[in-house]
Amino acid sequence: MMTTTQTQTPKTKTATNKTTAGFTTASSSRVHGSQEHSTPGAMTMHDHKCARLVPLFSELPSADQDFIDSQLLHRTFGKGEQIFMPGDELKLIIVARGSMKVYRMSHSGREQLLRVQEPGGYEGEAWLLGQPNDALYGQALETTEVCLLSHRAFHQLLLQQPLLSVRLLELNAAKLASLEQINGFLGMDRVEERLAQYLLDLAKAAGTERFTLPFQLKELAHLLGTTPETVSRKLKAFEDAGLIARRRREIQILRQDELENI
Repeated sequence: MMTTTQTQTPKTKTATNKTTAGFTTASSSRVHGSQEHSTPGAMTMHDHKCARLVPLFSELPSADQDFIDSQLLHRTFGKGEQIFMPGDELKLIIVARGSMKVYRMSHSGREQLLRVQEPGGYEGEAWLLGQPNDALYGQALETTEVCLLSHRAFHQLLLQQPLLSVRLLELNAAKLASLEQINGFLGMDRVEERLAQYLLDLAKAAGTERFTLPFQLKELAHLLGTTPETVSRKLKAFEDAGLIARRRREIQILRQDELENI
């Protein structure tokens, strides 16, 4: 039998949002962090180095990484504040402390969680190259410090640091090669690992061990790179092993440690 976990939805000044089964339903009145402050998030005194966290910059010499760090803006966002949304200035967002959920909105206005970025995680590498952000939102799950590099500042870096342009080409070539490999193996090994991590991310974003899957099985399978039948089988296996309880799209995590070790 599925047990009920009582949770209290935190109040934030940025929200006129409703919460359904542990998930926030965004409305047109969602307020961006830059509207709460005169700048996007509060300015932060920092002691962390962000450039080395991103693969694009990680193999540059330390002096170049330090130069990139000097070009980054550092901001702190409170729990529930928007870190980015469609229509914002294109920028790279690196999580230095805290955590950030990344999601999109369904046609019906429900959040569909894609991932949770923790320290060292980042979003927006493609945006630096001019790809628009048409659908993704980022929100702080707790007090979260981020490093920001704007599209304009990145292009200045390319002009000043030719090695970075070479590194960018190498990285994208590696990504193309890995995509070919992924296409051959997705849906075979370790689907249960991807599914377990996704369920853990959902629980973290919801702030409770009980939540509702934001996708139909078909959409979830596409996200995980497998088939709906495989997702259904893996969920049933988790249920039979006592790792989760499930009723349709309602999930409750029962043994978090074991899920984390899959």
